[in-house]
Amino acid sequence: MGAPVMLRIACSDWYTHGERARPVRRSVFVVEQGIPESEEWDEFDAVSVHALAWLHEQVVGTARLLPDGKIGRMAVLAPYRTQGIGSALLAELVQTAHARGLNTVRLSAQTHALAFYAKHGFRAYGPPHEEVGIPHQWMTLDLQQ
Repeated sequence: MGAPVMLRIACSDWYTHGERARPVRRSVFVVEQGIPESEEWDEFDAVSVHALAWLHEQVVGTARLLPDGKIGRMAVLAPYRTQGIGSALLAELVQTAHARGLNTVRLSAQTHALAFYAKHGFRAYGPPHEEVGIPHQWMTLDLQQ
């Protein structure tokens, strides 16, 4: 019988995690979704907390938390989706935001992922909008409840 599969989530800064997060984000956003490379990398990487999902010593997912409480760049490699990895990344960043004293977190969800975020307590607000040609919806989660 094989060893149990262990998912490990680790948070750090871009200096520590950037080179491990970059291939996942490139695969999901640039290759899979067709987002221009120039739109994927921004000045917020340097000031964000980056969560990595490790499975079998391979990084299979990533997400980031900006200082103002915005969660973004949630990405899980295609073969590893629907296995709870995105949920684990999201939970880790919500916990990090709470530990930093933030009262709310927000995110701009791709509309196909609205049900995923709603399952985690996020509520939609404002009108739908587009980012890099993809429909999105702002969502928020109250951390004071």
